[in-house]
Amino acid sequence: MKPTILSFIIIVFLVSCTKSTTKNETTDVTDTTQTTVFKAANLEEQIIYNRAVEAVIWGIPAVNFELLNESLTKAKGNFNQIIYWSGLINSKNQTLTPNPDVIYVNPLYDTRNGPVVLEIPAAEGNSSLTGSLDDGWQTAIEDIGPAGVDKGKGGRYLITPPNYKDPVPFGYIPMPSSTYTGYAILRSNLTNGSPEDIKRAVDYGKKVKMYPLSQADHPSETQFLDLLETPFSNTIPYDFHFFELLNEFVQREPWLTRDLVMIDYLKSIGIEKGKPFQADARRKEILNAAIKDAQVWIDKKYEEAFKPPFYDGTNWALPVSPEFVKSIGSNYSIPNVYPVRERAVAYSIAYFSAKHLGTAQFYLLSIKDDKGEPFDGSKLYKLHLPANVPVKLYWSVTAYDRETHALIKDMKYSSRASTSPGLQKNSDGSVDIYFGGKAPAGKETNWVPADPKGKFELLARFYGPEKGFFEKTWKMGDVTEVK
Repeated sequence: MKPTILSFIIIVFLVSCTKSTTKNETTDVTDTTQTTVFKAANLEEQIIYNRAVEAVIWGIPAVNFELLNESLTKAKGNFNQIIYWSGLINSKNQTLTPNPDVIYVNPLYDTRNGPVVLEIPAAEGNSSLTGSLDDGWQTAIEDIGPAGVDKGKGGRYLITPPNYKDPVPFGYIPMPSSTYTGYAILRSNLTNGSPEDIKRAVDYGKKVKMYPLSQADHPSETQFLDLLETPFSNTIPYDFHFFELLNEFVQREPWLTRDLVMIDYLKSIGIEKGKPFQADARRKEILNAAIKDAQVWIDKKYEEAFKPPFYDGTNWALPVSPEFVKSIGSNYSIPNVYPVRERAVAYSIAYFSAKHLGTAQFYLLSIKDDKGEPFDGSKLYKLHLPANVPVKLYWSVTAYDRETHALIKDMKYSSRASTSPGLQKNSDGSVDIYFGGKAPAGKETNWVPADPKGKFELLARFYGPEKGFFEKTWKMGDVTEVK
C-alpha cells in the first residue's frame, strides 16, 4: 500500500532536521501549511505515529461517510429514511462542496436486516434526477436517472448486503453493496430557479421511495426528513474525533479483502473490531500530531493535483488522477492499482463519486487566479464564460471556503448558474461572473459573495456535458482580478 511506512519515517526525519524537537508541540489545527513538531520517545511511538498517518489517508472516505451518519443522528433521523432539502441549500449545510443549485434528495440505506428497495420515478417533462448510489466507502455502485442504469425510465433498485446470495427478483435492478450501509446522492434538477421551479423539483424528488424488500408487496410509507433549516455537516475533523469516527465505521462494516493489511495498522493505534477504542493522554497526543501532519500532506497533494490543467495555460482542473477515476468505476478491481493517496485527496474535498464520470456531470476546480495567486475574499475577481456552454442541463460556478471545502458561512448565496434568476448575459451570449467581498456596481445578480477575511476556491459544474466540452472546442479562461 502506498505511501509506505518508510516514506513517513523519512518525512518525520526531514521535519526533525529543520525544526526544533525539544518538546512535543503542535501547530494550530487551522494552519495547513506546517507540520507538527513530533518527537517519538521510542520506536513503538514512532510506529503508532506512522500508522496513524496511514490510517488517516486510507480512512478518509469511511470517516467522510460516517460524518453523514453522525449528522443524521443529531438531526433525529435514521437509516432507511430520505433526507432532503425543501429549497436551495445554504451554509447551514456544511457538507463538502455541495451543489447549491439543485434540490438534494439523499436516501441513506442500511441492509443489516436484509435488502432495501430504492424506487426511482421516471423522468417527466423538465423533471429528472442526476445521481449515484454509493457504498459506505463512497464508491459508486451505479449511476441513477437519465444518465444512469434506468435511462430516465425509473425503476426499482435493489440494494443487497455484502455477500448476499439469494437471487434478485424479476424486475429489480441489482445494487450489490460492499458495506451494510451507504447512501444515494440524488439531485432534482432545476430549469430557471423560480419559486415554482423549485417547488416542482421538490415535489418530483419526493416521488422517490425507500422500503425493505420484505415489504415489497405492501410497502410502508417512505420517511422524509427536511433539513433546509437544520445544521448538517461532514467537513473532515482533523483531530482525535476522526479516529473515533473511523472506529465506529470499522465496528459496523465488514473488512474488504483489499484492506486486510489495515487490520494490524489500526490495531497499532487502538482500533480493533469487537473491542472498545481507548487511548490514554499520550496516545491521543500522538494521534493528534499524526492527523494534523496528514492534513498538511493531503492539502499539499490537493494543490499538486491541479497539474496538468484541463485547459492548457489555465488553473482549471479536476484534481483527481485518471487512475483514481478508473478505480472508482471498477470498484478498485484493477490488478496492481489501489490509489489510496488520490482517494484521500478526492474525499477530503467531496462526499460523492459517480460510476461513469463525464456522462451525467463533470467538474472543474480552481484555487488560483491567472497570476497564480490564491483567491482572496478581500479582492474582486471576474470569470468570463463564452457563449453556448456545451451542456444539456445547466452549468454553475460555486465559491467554497478554501480551508473547509464547504460553503462559505453566512453568505446570501454561494453560486451563479445558468438557472439563476436575473443572470445578466452580454450581447454575444457570454456571461461574466464576479467573486469577492463586494459586488461591482450594476452586476449584483452576477456576483458571488466571499468572506473578505478568508480564502476561497471555485468549482464549476457542467451537467449533461456534450461532446464539445470534452473536445475543448469551448474553453473557459482563468479567473482574473478586477483592479
